[in-house]
Amino acid sequence: MATISAQDVNKLRQMTGAGMMDCKKALTEANGDFEAAIDILRKKGQKVSASRSDRQTSEGAVFVKVNDAGTTATLVALGCETDFVAKNEEFQKLGNTVLDAAVKNGMDTAGELLALHVDGRPVSEHLTDLMGKIGEKIEIVAFEKLEGEKVVPYVHSNGKLGVLLALKNTGNTDVTEVGKDVAMQIAAMRPVAVDKDGVDAATIEREIEIGKEQARADGKPEAMLEKIAMGKLNKFYKDSTLLNQEFVKDNSKTVAQVLDSAHKGLTVSNFKRIQIG
Repeated sequence: MATISAQDVNKLRQMTGAGMMDCKKALTEANGDFEAAIDILRKKGQKVSASRSDRQTSEGAVFVKVNDAGTTATLVALGCETDFVAKNEEFQKLGNTVLDAAVKNGMDTAGELLALHVDGRPVSEHLTDLMGKIGEKIEIVAFEKLEGEKVVPYVHSNGKLGVLLALKNTGNTDVTEVGKDVAMQIAAMRPVAVDKDGVDAATIEREIEIGKEQARADGKPEAMLEKIAMGKLNKFYKDSTLLNQEFVKDNSKTVAQVLDSAHKGLTVSNFKRIQIG
């Protein structure tokens, strides 16, 4: 059996970032073979992943990048178990590395991203490696790509909430400031769609049924239930669709009115809102 020196252990630790005892055990098991020891440590990471598969990644960080033209934005949300790890330098570095690779290679889905090779290995293995070092579940909890005439990003101060907003009919106007205001509106008010036409049929049906049941519980006659429910549905549209919401910074105007006053015809084509936890 090979003799494992303190220098060997430290060398493996520098190569992998794993703990001293883990490095010593891996080198001993690998009979001094560094490559085999690295594989052992990576396998440990895979075991960490499996043993923590039921753990909640309620912490993490959102990473966003917009192309130079401001027409395409990519968002990666990397989840972990604790805020301490979310602020860890290696965790932050991995998030930015994954994001940069996604942008460079034009990834469209999380599945493609996990299989993408970075430095010769798939992203999924990089996640596993960091799990082995840190001992927490780490996963890509969201991946979004948004294109538009003008795309404005927003990441909330806690780093766990990100918004991508696509605007249209911008003309030659700089709409960055109003775009950021609307992106912050999305972060705070959680709209379900851009406008009422974007609300899915299941949600509409559910809101109508809730409206009817509320009216029935209030003792309203059956003949009036449909009309009352439709009134409540319109209230739902006002509260829950972006363009119809009252603007947070000036509730005398709707978001649609604020956009139109910034530039005639300016409106929203799409948005994405991602929150970890």
